Amino acid sequence: MAIPTTELGAGGPVVGVQGLGCMPMSGCYGSTDAAEAMATLQRALELGVTLLDTADMYGFGGNEELIGPFVRAHRDDVVLATKFGVERSEGDHLRYVVRNDPAYIRRAVNASLRRLGVEHIDVYYMHRRNPRIPLAESVGAMAELVRAGKVRHLGLSEVSGDELREAHAVHPIAALQSEWSVFSRDVEHGAVPAAAELGVALVPYSTLARGFLAGTFGNADDLPVNDPRHYQPRFTGDNAAHNEALLLPMRKIASAHGVTPAQVALAWVHQQAHVHGLTVVPIPGTRKHSRLKENTSATALTLSTEELADLDPIADRVAGDRYADMSSVSR
Repeated sequence: MAIPTTELGAGGPVVGVQGLGCMPMSGCYGSTDAAEAMATLQRALELGVTLLDTADMYGFGGNEELIGPFVRAHRDDVVLATKFGVERSEGDHLRYVVRNDPAYIRRAVNASLRRLGVEHIDVYYMHRRNPRIPLAESVGAMAELVRAGKVRHLGLSEVSGDELREAHAVHPIAALQSEWSVFSRDVEHGAVPAAAELGVALVPYSTLARGFLAGTFGNADDLPVNDPRHYQPRFTGDNAAHNEALLLPMRKIASAHGVTPAQVALAWVHQQAHVHGLTVVPIPGTRKHSRLKENTSATALTLSTEELADLDPIADRVAGDRYADMSSVSR
């Protein structure tokens, strides 16, 4: 059975209540398998997952090229979201600069349209904010893309509530994409209330804490040496051991419902829509089509008030920042 649908922000596109993060398909957490990626995209559509999320930085543009043929073949059935703003170094995947200047934005959208092979992007996000560029200039340039027909709706990622309000005053913002999970709740302090006030949808990423909440790994030492999670403080050394112990309440709830911890983590995110009074469309990423049924089944799982209360303290007890460098993300 297909998952329910919702509107992605006031006046935004109608999408399934759970989207699909396509980043893992391009070698971020393992090797790229184009055939498996296509099977995953097809299965997602069968389950009602219509919001496909990518970015020009994923695989240095390779992720857009990878999903492009599927998007074109199902253009009327999918809502395509991509992002600009993070310019990575080919020689060092950890080095990047944040670009929000209007000239860069115009070049970036044309490059994404070319790689995707489409005439327009449904939701175009500013991936990260460069505070040295006036926000009005950046959003103004993005609004020009809407008027030119290259973009249908605008989004931001990892901005504060005040920044969201400022941007929305320049041009309506359909969606805010930020990390939000049982482990990461910084967004609730400013951005979530602002989004609820403005009618902006929240599109949480890393809802499973990059696989940690799903039990995919317990420590970055379990992962290949080139895996980027080695550089994220929550998953290394003593932090990893401390944080793994915090998962016990989630595992107990999963056992009581006969579901997986990943489903509990996703159900928690979905229920924040009711807790905070706004639209929430999480985009858990996966490379494997076998995971999709598990993820989408979480849309039908309701946690009790007592269970939500059991999960509530976890975020405040997590050891380590989300990134080694938190300068370009909201706190």
